[in-house]
Amino acid sequence: MTNAFLEISNGEKISREKIPHLPFNAFYDNVLSIVEEGGKVVQYFAYQEKDSIKLMAVLRTDKLLVAGCDAPEFYPSFTQKHELFHLFEREIAEQFGIRPEGHPWLKMVRYHPNCRNVEDVFGNDYKEDIPGRYEYYQVEGDEIHEVAVGPVHAGVIEPGHFRFNCIGERVLHLEIQLGYQHRGVENLFYNVQAKRLPILAENIAGDTTIGHGLCMAQAVEAMTRVQPDTGAKIIRTIALELERIANHIGDLGALSGDVAFLPPANYFGRMRGDFLNLSLLICGNRFGKGLVRPGGVCFSLSDDIRKTLNERISELKPQVEHVLDLLFSAATVRGRFEDCGIVSCHDAGQLGLVGPAGRASGIPYDVRRSFPTEYYGQLDIPENKKKQCDVYARAKVRYDEILQSIHIIQSLINVPVDTRCVNDSNYNLAPSSFVATVNEAWRGEVSHVMLTDDNAKILRYKVKDPSFHNWNGLAMALRNTGISDFPLNNKSFNLSYCGFDL
Repeated sequence: MTNAFLEISNGEKISREKIPHLPFNAFYDNVLSIVEEGGKVVQYFAYQEKDSIKLMAVLRTDKLLVAGCDAPEFYPSFTQKHELFHLFEREIAEQFGIRPEGHPWLKMVRYHPNCRNVEDVFGNDYKEDIPGRYEYYQVEGDEIHEVAVGPVHAGVIEPGHFRFNCIGERVLHLEIQLGYQHRGVENLFYNVQAKRLPILAENIAGDTTIGHGLCMAQAVEAMTRVQPDTGAKIIRTIALELERIANHIGDLGALSGDVAFLPPANYFGRMRGDFLNLSLLICGNRFGKGLVRPGGVCFSLSDDIRKTLNERISELKPQVEHVLDLLFSAATVRGRFEDCGIVSCHDAGQLGLVGPAGRASGIPYDVRRSFPTEYYGQLDIPENKKKQCDVYARAKVRYDEILQSIHIIQSLINVPVDTRCVNDSNYNLAPSSFVATVNEAWRGEVSHVMLTDDNAKILRYKVKDPSFHNWNGLAMALRNTGISDFPLNNKSFNLSYCGFDL
C-alpha cells in the first residue's frame, strides 16, 4: 500500500489544506502500516472545528509524517494491535468522549469531563474530585497483597498514586494513576494574550523550561516566518544542554541516596546547584525562564559572561568526573544497579520509550541526531544506547550525556557570533496552518503541535511531554522485582507528574 501520510520537516509550517484528510478506514490502515514497519507515535490527538471532531496523527520513521481524518463516535482501537497508542487513545476518549472499541485497558488519564458534554466513556459523573476512585487491576490469591502509595507523598512532590500487587516482596504488577492535579494547560493557550504564550510553555514542567519553551518558540517562529539568528541558536543550544546536565546530575545524586552512598549524593546535590547557577548567570533565572522567546533570546552572551561560563565549567568538569567515577566504581553501587528493573529492548520498543529510558534499553533514538533544530545540525551527537536495560544502564546514559553536554557547551561558548536580543516577538500567526515541533529535552522527546483556524487563531495546541511515553516503562521495570527496589527504579526514570498531568 502506498502510504498517504504527508512527509514534513521538524518545525515546518504547512497549510492545513495540504495535510491529507483521509476516510477513517484509510487513516486506520495507513497508521497501522507505518507502525508495523517500525514507525512510532509522536502525537495522536483529536480537535474540534466548528461542529466536527477530527483526529490527527504525527508519526516518525526516519522522517516525520502527518495525516488526519474525521473522528467517528467509536472506532476499532489501535492499541489492540500496538501498545504505542495506549495512552493517546485514553486521552482522546477522556477529552472528546470518543470510544476506542476493544482498548485493552480503557481508563481515564487525568480525570475530567469531556469537552463535548456527551456521555462519559468511563462512566464517571465527576461529582467528587477523586481520580483514584475506580476499580484498580487486581490479582487474586491467598498470598497476594496490595500496597498503596500516595497520592499524598512525603516531601515536596506532586500527587500520584501507585498500586502494587505483590506476592511476598515480589511485585507482580504496578498500576500508576495520575491526574490528581490536572491544570488544563493546553486550554489556557487559547485564551491568553499572545505575549503570555512563552510563559505558559516554560511552566508546563519547571525542570524542562528550555525544552518546552523551545518547542513553543519554534512553533510560533514557523507560523510567523521569523527565524532566530545564529547567535540565538547557539545560546538556546547551550541553555538546553545546561538543563540536561543539571537534571542528570540531580538524578545521579538521587540514585546515590537510594543506595545509601551519601558522599556522591551530597556532591551531586551541590554541583546541580552550580550548573543551575550557570543558567542564572545567562538570564537571571536558575531554570532558564525568560531566556527563550519566539524570534531568538532575551539575553546575549557578553564577553564577560562567556569568560565566566568558561572558567566555571572548566572548574566544574574535573569535579564532575571525579564524583562520577566515585559512584560508578563502587562495587556496592553496581551490585544494586545491575540487573535491577530490566526493561528489555523489545518491551521498550513496544511501549515507545524515549530519551535516556529508551537509550538505556538499546533504542538509539535522539531528536538531536534524527530531527536536529537550533545548532544541533552542526554537532556530532553520539548514539548513547546501552545493552543492559537496567538501572545501571539508565544511570550510565546520564553519566555519558553529562560529559558530552559539557563538551558541547565548551565547544560553543567561544564561537564568535553576536545575537540581537528579542524585545517584542511577532505573534501574527499564519491562518489555517499546522506546525509540529520536536526537541530532545533531558527526559527525551518533547513535542508541540499548533493548528490555526481561518482567522489565524489557535485552533488546537497539543503538548506531549516524554513522560507520557515513559510512565509505563516504570511499571514494566517493577515486574518480578522486589518492592524495596521501587524507589531506585523510580529515580532511574525520574518521570514528570506535571508534564503528564498538564
